[in-house]
Amino acid sequence: MLGCVMPGESAAVFGDALRRLAAAATYLYQDGPRTWYATQPTVTKLADDRADQLKRDPDKVAAELDARLRADLRNMGDFSRIHPLPRSGSDVPDDLDTRLVVLPAEHPYSKESGNAAEKAAKAILETRGNTPRLYRNTLVFLAADRVRLQDLEDALRKHLAWSSILAEKAVLNLDPHQVRQAETQQKAADGAVTARLPETYQWVLVPEQKTPQSPLTWQAVRITGSDGLAARASKKLRSDELLLTSFGSTILRKNLDDVPLWRGEHVAVKQLVEDFARYLYLPRVAGSEVLLHAIHDGLVLRTWQTDTFAFADSLDEATGRYRGLRGGQTASLSPESSALLVKPDVARRQLDAEIPPKGAGATEHTASGAGGFAAPAGGNGPGNTHPASTAVQLSRFHGTVILDSARVGRDASRIADEVISHLTALVGAEVRVTLEIEAHIPTGAPDQVVRTVTENSQTLKFTSQGFEKE
Repeated sequence: MLGCVMPGESAAVFGDALRRLAAAATYLYQDGPRTWYATQPTVTKLADDRADQLKRDPDKVAAELDARLRADLRNMGDFSRIHPLPRSGSDVPDDLDTRLVVLPAEHPYSKESGNAAEKAAKAILETRGNTPRLYRNTLVFLAADRVRLQDLEDALRKHLAWSSILAEKAVLNLDPHQVRQAETQQKAADGAVTARLPETYQWVLVPEQKTPQSPLTWQAVRITGSDGLAARASKKLRSDELLLTSFGSTILRKNLDDVPLWRGEHVAVKQLVEDFARYLYLPRVAGSEVLLHAIHDGLVLRTWQTDTFAFADSLDEATGRYRGLRGGQTASLSPESSALLVKPDVARRQLDAEIPPKGAGATEHTASGAGGFAAPAGGNGPGNTHPASTAVQLSRFHGTVILDSARVGRDASRIADEVISHLTALVGAEVRVTLEIEAHIPTGAPDQVVRTVTENSQTLKFTSQGFEKE
């Protein structure tokens, strides 16, 4: 190679030329750094013949492509499920979670309008078997590039040809040089398939509808990267906000008002989950849990009266009164929940109307002992200056709890949701939370730990901290 290279030329060019010759020449042999011609033909011609024969047997190539795709799609990214190579819309269920549909190779994508990929995707999007599809905002499609597909199929045929030669090396009576050559070529063909698969399946087709009155359109998004196909697709869709893995509660309120999604003065949680899965003009969420998290965040928001919504267990149709109505409090949610999100102004009117007058019902509570507090010792005797009818107003709360040091984040989050959120929701309440840490170290703390903890504590503005001896 050094004898061929001229000043300024790259030796890699000659190495690439040798590899091309070894892959195509009938009498050229290669064994590690050695390359020579011989009178006995190599197995290259046999591999080429077998690759040509596979053009008349596309099922074997399709089966190999199917296996390669399924292995790559094990990494599902942000998708809860993936449907590889469906033959019709009946192979894709009509569910609430967002999924990736990988179209077969016979439906490639091209720049032309009405290409095969868009036609196949539209058929799956609109129907499931003989019935119309309801949840159309849950499907996105991955399609092969029509130009790149031919290169991928050529690599697949070469890989299958070399694999069959190695499987029959005893029958073909291959010598050691020929076996090594077949192994080298089979490995190179396998690498070519691995590299060309993501280059071919590079288009994500996203159905869109700008407004409820707008026609259906398709946005083709090119995906790149080093991850698996599904992971690349979800990452690209997430960055373009075509797939949401988190959703703001105030944005949810905006959609409720703008579309609108309210059914009168309220909307059921179950209905809202179905709306987001059904209508293409709404944001596409990864799953119903994303929507439920947004609802939960909106319920506990202190500014729920202006920014989000209230919550009710049900509606009394006869009286028009919401049962279990509350705002600024957490609630148990599920995709099948029949509970209601209520417009905040409607909820505020009902809550204000149901506030009892001051002092009302105090005598009854005190006398019965249910829901109130017992009268001071001495009852209503001559020396008692507090009438029994005066209800005691509790104005302070304090509590101490020991957290699991291995699960501090989890326990603190539960305390914030189930205790602190109720206190902060009270009008005028001033809530102060103090975290106290006490550690006993029998063997003594190393100097590095002492320095790290002390510096971090000062940075985090601890009011008091320090290590000390027993």
